[in-house]
Parts: sequence; structure tokens; C-alpha cells
Amino acid sequence: QVQLVESGGGLVQAGGSLRLSCAASTRTFTSYAMGWFRQAPGKEREFVAVINWSGKSTYYADSVKGRFTISRDNAKNTGYLQMNSLKPDDTAVYYCAADSRYAVRANDFGFWGQGTQVTVSS
Repeated sequence: QVQLVESGGGLVQAGGSLRLSCAASTRTFTSYAMGWFRQAPGKEREFVAVINWSGKSTYYADSVKGRFTISRDNAKNTGYLQMNSLKPDDTAVYYCAADSRYAVRANDFGFWGQGTQVTVSS
């Protein structure tokens, strides 16, 4: 069982930056890939980025490529999502997820955090 707790959300102006953190409570953090997803009001949850267990492989949604960076610190059992050049369209609840699979579909992730709100004002 893996418990995930996100932090770092908030209100930021367009063009600004935020860094989200996802702390995992597990002794086998390196057994899991980590993903970030987001869900805006009235929309389906969408993939943002994923990182494999070692941090050497990452993949991004086209909408965030070049602006967001996913990373992890296995010594701290924590994953991160650095978000730069934020746009109002990035406004959503952001969720981190973990699974043994390196995947991009929400249904492939077995463990989820509670989410953190990111609001980008224009």
C-alpha cells in the first residue's frame, strides 16, 4: 500500500511558476513509477507527466512539454512537478499517482493522492 500526499498548489499569475511535491509513504518507493494528472472543472482527468522508478525516463503531455518538468528524489520518497510559464488553462486540481507500471492512462495507476489545487489567473 502506498499513501501519497501532494503539496505546493496555490494561486499564481499567468507566466508564473509553482512546484508541486508528492510525498510517498512506502519503503519501496523505487518500485513505483510516478505520474501527475490534472482535472479541471467539468473535464475529465488528464495525463500530465510520468517518470520511471529511476528518474531516467520521463514522458509529457504535449500541452505541458517544455514548460513542466517531472522529477523525483528517491532518497526522500518524494516526486516533484516543476511548472513554469503557467497559463490560465493549467488551472486544475493536480493529482500524483504511483504504480509499478510506467504508464500514461489514469486507469493504470493504483495509488492516488488527494489532489492539490492550482489556479492561474490571467
